[in-house]
Amino acid sequence: YGAQHPPLDPRRHRPLKDAPKASSVHTKSKKPSTFHEFARSTNDAWDIDDEEDDGMFSLKQLSSSPVQSRSMPQTPCLKIIKTPEDTEPLPPTLDRQEPISTNPNQDRLDIESGPANGRVVKSSSDAQLNVNAARNTLQKQQSLPVRPIVPLVARISDQNASGAPPMTVREKTRLDKFKQLLASPNTDLEELRKHSWSGIPREVRPVTWRLLSGYLPANRERRDLVLQRKREEYFGFIEQYYHSRTDENHRDTYRQIHIDIPRTNPLIPLYCLVFQVFERILFIWAIRHPASGYVQGINDLVTPFFVVFLSEFVEEDVENFEMASLPLDTQRNIEADSFWCMSKLLDGIQDNYTFAQPGIQIKVKALEELVSRIDEDVHVHFQKCEVEYLQFAFRWMNNLLMRELPLRCTIRLWDTYQAESEGFSHFHLYVCSAFLIKWRKEILSMVDFQSLLMLLQNLPTIHWGNEEVGLLLAEAYRLKYMFADAPSHYKR
Repeated sequence: YGAQHPPLDPRRHRPLKDAPKASSVHTKSKKPSTFHEFARSTNDAWDIDDEEDDGMFSLKQLSSSPVQSRSMPQTPCLKIIKTPEDTEPLPPTLDRQEPISTNPNQDRLDIESGPANGRVVKSSSDAQLNVNAARNTLQKQQSLPVRPIVPLVARISDQNASGAPPMTVREKTRLDKFKQLLASPNTDLEELRKHSWSGIPREVRPVTWRLLSGYLPANRERRDLVLQRKREEYFGFIEQYYHSRTDENHRDTYRQIHIDIPRTNPLIPLYCLVFQVFERILFIWAIRHPASGYVQGINDLVTPFFVVFLSEFVEEDVENFEMASLPLDTQRNIEADSFWCMSKLLDGIQDNYTFAQPGIQIKVKALEELVSRIDEDVHVHFQKCEVEYLQFAFRWMNNLLMRELPLRCTIRLWDTYQAESEGFSHFHLYVCSAFLIKWRKEILSMVDFQSLLMLLQNLPTIHWGNEEVGLLLAEAYRLKYMFADAPSHYKR
């Protein structure tokens, strides 16, 4: 009992039937037989989700040991027959008694292990457990809820990338609606924003982002001419300014960009070509905006645009794609479009990056005021632990939550930001408030400054997807509806 066996549930316990007892030379040899009898009579009382038993058995596959595989529905099994030559001692947690027997027939184990709906199932030999008990156990496993398999490492591409399940009827209808809007001679931008609020299909996201950011005109006939002119203008900036990156005036800016890109961007280790693209985009923007220049955090804002515009030419996952395989003109177009769309975004929040970053200071103060009215317990808990909002929310405002969410979630979040009239500058405040209150239970469970700040700087969002982002945005919209036009609402 204890570490070796699960607790016995008397409600599920059935009287033990007669079972053959193992012969042994020692007094403790009956214990394994008793364990099998116990497992037989209480197989439905096992907590098959208990991870404490994961290390109970260590199986070593040798060429001298015959391995026989058999199949069961949803549960692949391995039948391991131990021989005297390859028998290994059990781990210390189980090997608390003397050797059971020298008879190989008694040392035969039939261990079935395999994933069943995300859980691990272990049973004893067929000689000890009858077929009916095994069938009942299998039925219980099949009745358990299926857990979605989420990768431990967040993929860069969004959840609508290739390899996802086929589109539902609703998704296909939405895609057709987007294509109809984009194909019209003059795209109705208000209607496009309305449909984009709840997410943009991957197939039409690049052109939709260009339109909603103001980079492309609504008139379809003018789009090609505008794209050609803006792309030529960007590479004109490169010819005019990029050589000055080693000058005395711009050397520090270029060095900081060179340091920040690989440190904060997950794409850079994969593509050496992308490193040069990001350098040019950020340096040209800094040269053309001397009031702010380059500030740490701006480098993060290039990534979503770059990934979205790259996905227009990539069927597979963007994360595993070699950009150098694209034609040179395509590479240049992606770079120019990323620059202009990032510039449009920063035009609306440039006060976040001017001297002393007053825009961020104002937004963090507004977040503190809003949280004190939404959830006073959380606000008081911050004061008790002496945690200042600026210590964690500065990054939320500076990087638009890109450091807190996987990139696939950021892209989905920006679908809505593009659809909102002041998404990046105004609606983002309510998203941050909803995001903070989302972790209310975890925040209140932290009792000191260090643990609370560590939680706020490392929130567990690695498994988040479109569903979690959709709920976050819905809560943010509710908060905006309640507080945006009511500055004294719930004010104490």
